[in-house]
Order: sequence, then structure tokens, then C-alpha cells
Amino acid sequence: MTATPYQPATASSRLGFSDEQIESNRFRVSFAGNSLTSRETVERYLLYRAAELTVQRGFDHFILVTRDTETKTDTYRTPGAFYGPGPWGYWSPSWRFYRGPRWGWRSYDPFWDDPFWRDRDWDYRTVRQYEATAEIVTGRGPKPSTNVRAFDAREVLDRLGPQIKMPETR
Repeated sequence: MTATPYQPATASSRLGFSDEQIESNRFRVSFAGNSLTSRETVERYLLYRAAELTVQRGFDHFILVTRDTETKTDTYRTPGAFYGPGPWGYWSPSWRFYRGPRWGWRSYDPFWDDPFWRDRDWDYRTVRQYEATAEIVTGRGPKPSTNVRAFDAREVLDRLGPQIKMPETR
């Protein structure tokens, strides 16, 4: 598995860029990456897509009206040395004993019941996925010099272009 390349999102995979026209010169642009795609890359691809869309529609500059990056975080726990998948699922040593008619059969598992062993052999892994979204307004002519959220689309394409990884062709 590799980081999400710069590609359009599809119906089967929402990874990549997508855009939606809201008004004649206003668009919502987004880029979603997989767990191997860094936040910086996702945000770079978003800006690149905004510039690309601006030029494709015959405009010269765009203004970021809103911009947000969402983080989806999942933590996974996997068993360590004493546990392993097998035909009966995950296993560990355990004992059953009879405590009498009042209490019935009981189980004892040293890895779950003893605080010394509890959580000792588990590996934890945190996985993050980022999705950046922006609303842009496009315009013709030079970018407004007083607006720090204004970008010259062709300059963005020239500067970010070398850092954009396109999908591999087969």
C-alpha cells in the first residue's frame, strides 16, 4: 500500500480529490488521503486541485473562503506473543474450577485476572487519515494583493507541481 496519489475520487473509493460547483465562480474542493498520506500532502493536493480547477474554468486566481482539515483517528490493539489467531480464535492459558453449588464453575485467566500480566502483550497502533476541504471563489485578472487568502492559480501550479505524485499508469 502507498500514499494516495493525486487522483480524482471515485464511487468505489472516496480517496483523492473531488469538487462541486456552488455558483458560477464558487466551488467546494476536497482531498481525502489514506492512512499513509500525511496531513501536509493532503493540504498540498487540495491547494493544487483548487489552482487546477481555477485554470480549467478559465480563471486566473482563487480566494480561500473557508478551509478545514479533518482527522479521522482509529486505534487498533493486536495481541502479542501469548495470543495468536488460530482455528479457535485468540487463546491464552486459562483454568476452570468448581467453587461449589452456590458459585458453580469459575474461570481463571492469569493474563486477564492478574494486574501484573494484564495488557502486557498487546500492541497498540494509531492510524490517522486526513481530509482537507475548502470553499474557493475564483476570479479573473491579478489576484487581490491585499487579501492573504488569494492565490495566483498558475503560480501555485508551477510551485507545487513538482511535489505532486500522480497515480502510476499500468
